[in-house]
Amino acid sequence: MSAISLEQVTVRFPTHDGDVPVLHETSLSLTEQRIALVGPNGSGKSTLARLLNGLVTPTTGRVLVDGLDVARSGREVRRRVGFVFTDPAAQLVMPTAREDVALSLRRTHRDKVDRLAAADAVLADFGLAGFGDRSVHGLSGGERQLLALAGVLATAPSVLVADEPTTLLDLGNSRRIGDLLLALPQQLVLVTHDLELAARCDRALLVRNGRIEHDGAAEDVVSSYRATA
Repeated sequence: MSAISLEQVTVRFPTHDGDVPVLHETSLSLTEQRIALVGPNGSGKSTLARLLNGLVTPTTGRVLVDGLDVARSGREVRRRVGFVFTDPAAQLVMPTAREDVALSLRRTHRDKVDRLAAADAVLADFGLAGFGDRSVHGLSGGERQLLALAGVLATAPSVLVADEPTTLLDLGNSRRIGDLLLALPQQLVLVTHDLELAARCDRALLVRNGRIEHDGAAEDVVSSYRATA
């Protein structure tokens, strides 16, 4: 299990009217297997999640993953922390499913033939056997999200951060992706509006107005959020 910590972290974004606080001073240690971040839109939860692999840089303080400072050791941290976006189109960059997964494997599989074979094996692991030659643009929403997950997890990160991965999916695919995420061996940090999914995690953080308002057992935090939403 990776050790993730935020030490007196703040995030401020510049605007025409000056810097705006997005995340107030926050210190956290994240050690549980499955951690949910919940809260209203614009609360700062996605900003908090993006700090974990350097997509957002703290204005003050520091973020550590296994003792590595994310701001100083970004490349090494990103090998440990995979990130899945809400819209898989943000990370599917190759024409076919096989090529997209193979792109993630270029560092570990130097030989092209081996790389493509490994990509097919990854696709099969995610229920996409036979999809290698399919255009990424011709896949359903659920299939695209599975492919995005396959590409990220092909690099064997120790942590997966998923930013609202079920928001654009129908009910069936939301359940499919949710079940897959919660069954992963990786440590999971999940940003979600799906409170039933959040309640199945080990720990949850309720983020509101850039602050951690409630932090504890997932079911308790979700109940608190339901009562105050």
